[in-house]
Amino acid sequence: MKTALTQAIQLILSGNEQLAGIINVTLQMSLASSLMALLFGVPFGAFLAMASFRGKKILIVLNRTLTGLPPVVCGLLCYMLFCGVGPLRMLSLLYTVKGMIIAQIILITPIIAANVETFLAGLTGEIRETAKGLRLGVMKTFFLTMNECKYQIVSTYLFGFSRAIAEVGAVSMVGGAIAYKTNVMTTAIMNYTNMGNFTLGVALGIILLGMSLILNAGVYFIQARVGR
Repeated sequence: MKTALTQAIQLILSGNEQLAGIINVTLQMSLASSLMALLFGVPFGAFLAMASFRGKKILIVLNRTLTGLPPVVCGLLCYMLFCGVGPLRMLSLLYTVKGMIIAQIILITPIIAANVETFLAGLTGEIRETAKGLRLGVMKTFFLTMNECKYQIVSTYLFGFSRAIAEVGAVSMVGGAIAYKTNVMTTAIMNYTNMGNFTLGVALGIILLGMSLILNAGVYFIQARVGR
């Protein structure tokens, strides 16, 4: 184990092309999917928190249920949509980074929406009173709301990105873990470990753990600032 760890550190410091390629695909997928999920999830979460309509509680419960959607179920759904007999087969999304991004968006969007909805639920009354007093329209009220939870949005994004970068089930089924094309860090760790290539697996594990540490540290400091 000590030898594998030493070799893994040497591999990271050497700038290995195979390692760099896997990290590049991982970041490309995680950044795109988390940003798109943020664009969809934040307005939807604000809508759930601020709007009043029949069936609101049911919609909130459904969204919170989707936060626990098993990745393999999401992967199966996307696979059925993108495969050769699926309704979206003409888009050729199976075994592509774009297909993996779509699967990640489906997984992350409910999580971001739920976090925003939960945070804004306690501020709804104050925001409505302020908007009413200033005679703000719908769009200005929305921007006021976004300003009130800007730190929460950043924190939520970092959480969504960390969720995307650590995902394995859905991206494995949709992407196929194809070398130099759709292989990301999580699937690569699993595949290379199964093949007995512990050096590359450990190197990717160190990098993934380091990224998770940085992201979680960012979330902690942002939440601490909000708490003050």
